[in-house]
Amino acid sequence: MNVATNLEASAFYFPDHPAISENGVETTYAQLNDKAGQVATGIIALGIKPGDFVGLCAPNSGDWLTFYFGVLKAGAVAVTLSALLKRDELELLINHAKPGFLFTSPERLPDLAGLRGTQGLEKVICAGGDLDLAQLMSRGTGSFKALDRDRTDTAAILYTGGTTGVPKGVMLTHENINVSAHNVAYSERSNENDRALCFLPFNHVFGQMHITNATILSGGCLEVLPGFDLDRVLELLKAGRVTKLFCVPTVYARLLSLDNLKEKMGRVRYCFSAAASMAEEIVRQWKERTGLTIAEGYGLTESASAVTYNHYYRHVVGSIGTVVSGVEVQIRDLEGKRLGPNQEGEICIRGHNIMKGYLNNPEATREAFWGEHWFRSGDIGLINDDGYVYIVDRLKDMIITGGENVYPREVEEVIYKVPEVEECAVIGVPDKEWGERVTAFIVPRPGQSVSAAELKAFLKARLSPFKVPKEFVIESDLPKSAAGKILKRELRKRYE
Repeated sequence: MNVATNLEASAFYFPDHPAISENGVETTYAQLNDKAGQVATGIIALGIKPGDFVGLCAPNSGDWLTFYFGVLKAGAVAVTLSALLKRDELELLINHAKPGFLFTSPERLPDLAGLRGTQGLEKVICAGGDLDLAQLMSRGTGSFKALDRDRTDTAAILYTGGTTGVPKGVMLTHENINVSAHNVAYSERSNENDRALCFLPFNHVFGQMHITNATILSGGCLEVLPGFDLDRVLELLKAGRVTKLFCVPTVYARLLSLDNLKEKMGRVRYCFSAAASMAEEIVRQWKERTGLTIAEGYGLTESASAVTYNHYYRHVVGSIGTVVSGVEVQIRDLEGKRLGPNQEGEICIRGHNIMKGYLNNPEATREAFWGEHWFRSGDIGLINDDGYVYIVDRLKDMIITGGENVYPREVEEVIYKVPEVEECAVIGVPDKEWGERVTAFIVPRPGQSVSAAELKAFLKARLSPFKVPKEFVIESDLPKSAAGKILKRELRKRYE
């Protein structure tokens, strides 16, 4: 098994269909497959063997995808790193994974000056590096079929900081990625005529597994952007170059501030949100203003994306959907005992999509599982009588104030009903009297304002007194990850 055979299959069935569109330039499946073959044979000629680690640290681009699939074809392991890493962060992860080669962008060369030739890093591939991508490809040949690997062999390593901020290298196998890609493609009814917008970073599980691998599997086209650019996104939508819109909740909230939103959707037939909890009010407003349902799903880096899917055929607002094929979900208490329907506990997952483990971290791997197979998500949720799964909150985000448990998401859901609010985040901060103090960070919509007094009055009418934030902080923006997920740990640091 090799997940790169999905690219080869699409190149066989749809050779002239566009696989990548970038800045108006399209690359067909036949071209992408040939280029990936050149990368594969090029790195093999330079000494890369099956199972060797090869890194990628660059913004989204067609070249990134070419290199990624070339690495997979060669049977090597793609170690995908965020393009936004600072020098010390990059050095930490390179020292941890020790990739033999690194595909990157020229502006990263100063950060790599002291690392080349150390920690196993032999070659840096970019303009100004040991050789650029074109030079590498000139050493290879396009007529190369993906090397067969065992289904349990590692295909990619994605780093996740989780809620702790300590990076862990998630080892995903060829089977993990393939199972997830098939589940996503099936759930979304993906086909070769789809054009999927991808500004979410390729190093992230949403961008790499959910969007990229599922789109390539189904023969669709990836409309690639290096990052979120509102003007460029609207331009692509208007031109009818997007049929599938993939965003995180913060982007949907931002788009809702635009006028004539329905007219701006162009040919979009499908909208999807993941990577963070979506407020019910945003889903309702989006449906009212565009006529489109935001399909939601649930997954983690450790599950190669798809665990549940809230299908637009039987969409239930507030739920993350039902469990996808071949995956099992149980709700367990903190002692590992399975709970019944409608009982809140930790979401635990078993299936062929679950990671092999954390790279060089057997202790963290053991702690992540009940027994050998049930992965502990760290999310609190429940399953109702109809099989729909609901997330209550992150286990580590729960606030204990005056002896009462407060789930930030419940408070955030109410705050999002305030018309002037674009984004919000609720956390617990240390408090001598209460243990933790419920604190809300608020970003108003452009051109609008809202006061702490107005917010408090609104929430007091809708929440129990102990759930109402004792402090409201008005901000112009909130700290976010490269995937657009609000980083609550950065907000907590202000109170340390």
